[in-house]
Amino acid sequence: MSLRLGMFLRCFLALAAIICILLILPACAGGPYPAPVSASGVSITHVKVPVGSDGLTAEQRNIRDRLVLDNTPGSIKHLYIISLESGDVLLYSTVRVKVTSSGKRLSPTTVGVTDGQYVSAGHMGVPVGIGQNTYFTGEVLQDDGTYGSSAEYIYWFDVRGAYHQQYVTGGMMLHVSDQPIAFPKIIVNLELIAEK
Repeated sequence: MSLRLGMFLRCFLALAAIICILLILPACAGGPYPAPVSASGVSITHVKVPVGSDGLTAEQRNIRDRLVLDNTPGSIKHLYIISLESGDVLLYSTVRVKVTSSGKRLSPTTVGVTDGQYVSAGHMGVPVGIGQNTYFTGEVLQDDGTYGSSAEYIYWFDVRGAYHQQYVTGGMMLHVSDQPIAFPKIIVNLELIAEK
């Protein structure tokens, strides 16, 4: 009788363990959770975003159109640096094709070695060739074909090919347009300086 009782207890405990595992597993694997609710009682909602006849959302279309405009050979932009204090244009310049941030790069800023400490197969990142070697990076090549991000200064070439560099500080606002804008006062006009 005690042998049967011992077997019954083992089977019962094994079955209870399996049930516990089956109940806990979905929660560990990101299982169903209650929908988030704000303190005011409003719950999350989902929206189906409509797309145009081209299959793109408005945001996707804007990004695509900006990339096309920023990479159209021969295009001209107009850069205005505006004083936040007075509203005057401190500097005006034409821009040949595009303004670029100092943080942009043609190669990633960080790579990992292909062997050695802290490297594990399958988790090395995206392969990138530098010189004759292949390294791995966690950085992703951006839509414009560069790595990096916006940083402390911008640079550009004007329509004559002259190089310009501007550090962005607290008292100014940058505005770039593919059409010229009429401002009542421009303090430094790089186009007029070039003509003289």
